[in-house]
Amino acid sequence: MPLKVAIVGRPNVGKSTLFNRLVGKKLALVHDLPGVTRDRKEAKVKFKDLNLTIIDTAGYEEATEGKMEQRMWLQTKCAIDESQVVLFLFDARAGMQAYDEHFADLVRKSKKPVILLANKCEGRTQEQSIFEAYKLGLGEPIIFSGEHSIGFDELYMALKEIEEKNENAVEEVLEENTSEDNIDVLKKKPIQVAIVGRPNVGKSTLVNALLDDERMLTGPEAGLTRDAITSYFEWKGWKINIVDTAGLRKQAKVTGAIEKMSVESTLYAANMAQVVILVLDADGVLDKQDLTIARKVLDEGRALVIAVNKWDIANKQEALQKLNDKLDTSLTQAEGIPTVTISALKKKGLDKLLSAVIKVYERWNVRIPTAPLNNWFNDVQEQNPAPLGKNKRRIKLKYITQAKTRPPSFYIFSSNPEGLPDSYLRYLTNQLRDTFNLRGIPIRINVRKKDNPYAK
Repeated sequence: MPLKVAIVGRPNVGKSTLFNRLVGKKLALVHDLPGVTRDRKEAKVKFKDLNLTIIDTAGYEEATEGKMEQRMWLQTKCAIDESQVVLFLFDARAGMQAYDEHFADLVRKSKKPVILLANKCEGRTQEQSIFEAYKLGLGEPIIFSGEHSIGFDELYMALKEIEEKNENAVEEVLEENTSEDNIDVLKKKPIQVAIVGRPNVGKSTLVNALLDDERMLTGPEAGLTRDAITSYFEWKGWKINIVDTAGLRKQAKVTGAIEKMSVESTLYAANMAQVVILVLDADGVLDKQDLTIARKVLDEGRALVIAVNKWDIANKQEALQKLNDKLDTSLTQAEGIPTVTISALKKKGLDKLLSAVIKVYERWNVRIPTAPLNNWFNDVQEQNPAPLGKNKRRIKLKYITQAKTRPPSFYIFSSNPEGLPDSYLRYLTNQLRDTFNLRGIPIRINVRKKDNPYAK
């Protein structure tokens, strides 16, 4: 969801100029005459990687009941109430005014996060006004000029920090829910599932079998599917958008403009999916091209399920042995990838396949509460402490927190993380998988240096 941001301040401090700069075009009227903006104006914008809904508001002035200025203030108050962040502008050239202080009191009562912008800071003459701004009680002002593009990087960083806090707060609320509640939340939106694999392994036949409909053209010829086709169905209360894709051959063998576009469409579908089903032919499981596809899926952070097709005509013992050997040696970055044997043509094993998709999707969305996560972290360090670092001192790993889900990603904080070997991170990853049942999905762990609070 876009972050909703209200731009507020007294008249003629540059609110509409900032609004227009963020939007990228002159949607709001701008004039030196105060009070040009009367209604609140909204626009959805992309500010670097942030999705924002920006609200331009009328300048605040005290007015008696029933006057137009009073109605304008009510519009501004509605914008503050609706927003998640308030950008409070003041004119650094004109200095602090009584209205600034009075308006700051009203904004503080909203309990919303506030970013204070000292606007019109094109020179050094505004330094006194910047110091005076601290008495507003809204934190440190950002030196800013909407007209001359000063301070936009600092504004982005402040908004980014608030967005991350909001995301963490939402995830903490989800964390408090019971597992049944979480499953209900996950069931509300369709799972995006892409079916990928080499040409002629039975991807379209599998889609037809799942849909119980001859939706896709099938046949013995390789390469019948050219574009990524999405279909919708439901299974045991779960909504699923399933995407049939063109077969992926070795890059050196891809010829012709149409096949190149088909490959691009397949890779895009796999990157946009949440769960990817890699379909293998039982007579040639996990050859070099299959491994290349699987690694790309895992590197993108997607959940992976392997479906071994044409199992009804396969040499089962030989195929299983070969598959297990390849999984043990070649896809160690997601140990325990679920593998299901199926026959798409005879519609066998489909329930097991969908059950595996649901289970790996739930793991991919899992959030581990902080307390048990750090209890586990202390236990594994007692069993196997971190090694010595580059300075011959033992690396101290302080604590761990889950940064996000989809896939589960973790931050470890340390005062001296330099030189922590990859082998120790692999040890932590494997222990994490075994303890919290995260087998078969990609896990990301980053080590961050913990700031020294006394460094300054």
